[in-house]
Amino acid sequence: MRTAAKLAAVTTLLSLAGCYHAIIDTGLAPSTEVIDQPWASGFVYGLVPPNPVETMAKCKNGVSKVETLHSFLNSLVGGLTFGIYTPMTIKVTCAAGGHAMVPAGSAQIQLGDNATPQQIQDAFARAAAIAVQNDEPVYIQR
Repeated sequence: MRTAAKLAAVTTLLSLAGCYHAIIDTGLAPSTEVIDQPWASGFVYGLVPPNPVETMAKCKNGVSKVETLHSFLNSLVGGLTFGIYTPMTIKVTCAAGGHAMVPAGSAQIQLGDNATPQQIQDAFARAAAIAVQNDEPVYIQR
């Protein structure tokens, strides 16, 4: 009887310790700068999320990729606390440069480096009109 109870407890803990992994890729080339938070604290099954990752100071060229996951150990701790404390791992890869890769054949609008605010507004208005007309994205570049 005791062996069956132990087996049930272990099986329950392992089933609660499922792994979760999500990746957001911005299309920017990655750099070697990485912000890693292996124990970002969330609570109540993730209803209270971890604090935002402050990337502005470290990622001068923006963010290339964001990965969030519940590792085995994160999930095990969440299961042991009955979901009250639900840590997760957050990994942010900074971008090497500030330009996303534009797919070949995509509509583009070029702005000069010294574009006035009015020229920028006009470019966005044109981009919106073209995007609606062609039902595809339009890229604005400097």
